[in-house]
Amino acid sequence: KVGYNKVFGYYIEVTHTHADKVPDDYIRKQTLTNAERYITPDLKEYEALVLNADERRLEIEQQLFRELCQQVAGAYKYLLQLATLLAELDVYSALAEVALTRRYVRPVVDEGPGLEIVAGRHPVVELTLTEEPFVPNDTHLTPETAIHVLTGPNMAGKSTYLRQTALITLMAQIGSFVPADVAQIGVVDRIFTRIGASDEIHRGQSTFMVEMVETANILNHATNRSLLVLDEIGRGTSTYDGLAIAWAVIEYIHNHPGLRAKTLFATHYHELTELSERLPHVVNYNVAVDDSGNGEDVIFLRRILPGKADRSYGVHVSRMAGLPSAVINRAEEILADLERSGAAGPKRLFEPETKKGSKSALQVSLFADVHPVVEALRKLDVNGLTPLDALNRLYELQKMAGEG
Repeated sequence: KVGYNKVFGYYIEVTHTHADKVPDDYIRKQTLTNAERYITPDLKEYEALVLNADERRLEIEQQLFRELCQQVAGAYKYLLQLATLLAELDVYSALAEVALTRRYVRPVVDEGPGLEIVAGRHPVVELTLTEEPFVPNDTHLTPETAIHVLTGPNMAGKSTYLRQTALITLMAQIGSFVPADVAQIGVVDRIFTRIGASDEIHRGQSTFMVEMVETANILNHATNRSLLVLDEIGRGTSTYDGLAIAWAVIEYIHNHPGLRAKTLFATHYHELTELSERLPHVVNYNVAVDDSGNGEDVIFLRRILPGKADRSYGVHVSRMAGLPSAVINRAEEILADLERSGAAGPKRLFEPETKKGSKSALQVSLFADVHPVVEALRKLDVNGLTPLDALNRLYELQKMAGEG
């Protein structure tokens, strides 16, 4: 019989019983207990053919591949055109399929300055929700209400709402149906977004620096035909600095003669809602929350409603995130102390609604009027007062302070 091993290659094995029948041209290579192993010139030639077959196969494959590449290179222009057409067809087919299966609607795209979406949905998030249905929301941006300031607690859906508005606008302008019941989209020249926070360590830029660079790019390049989606501008720095920057950004968008773009501005700075009273084209919206239960649990309704939010629910969200109860209890104590005393430090930006019969908890405004005593002291000419006049003036100031 013919066998093979890595030492001798192919061989012919003959038992001692048949040793007398071995031809003279067999060459003995190995003696075993019960047999002898032989090779022959013909067998070695066959072995060489078999062992070289892999190398030969590889050479043939490479040659065929080179010939194929030469043929493809001669027709690459036509192949690229075909690939482009197939890619477009794939996009059209995918958009048509999702429009049919997900109940999308054909938008009206015009040259008007407004943007109206009825029951808009996020095209991706609505597909990922398994435990609860996606809550649709409306968006109405007009020249008279060009800037929407959106307040509400974390996890309530502010960022999702901002993103879905931008995505619906983009989908409408590429010719797609959109996830909404009704959509009328005034053509925008650009969609600017400032959402999320990240460092760029390789460039030596902090989270706040990246945020400001992106905001600067938006303000320097946006026009009155742009759509701006801004989420939590100013959160990367201290409370007062962040609030001041966010306030100034909204004023700039509103007042700049070449800007006043359609803007969705989500923020946790409650003071920014005052801008609706100062600037005619700013309106407030909030994300609805149900806290009518035991006072500890809240239900995010995901609905965008007119008006400003009444509180931030930061402690509630922390409890939902799984912070230890000791931390939650201590945070509630500190929060209560800060609200009662109005102490300097990190003020709470969302005040709770006042309970019936309790003293109103007034929010400390960063833009409150100057106290009359302070104003009087500023105008006082100390060098021009006699000692008696100074005492009389001091008495008047003391009386004013007591009345204030």
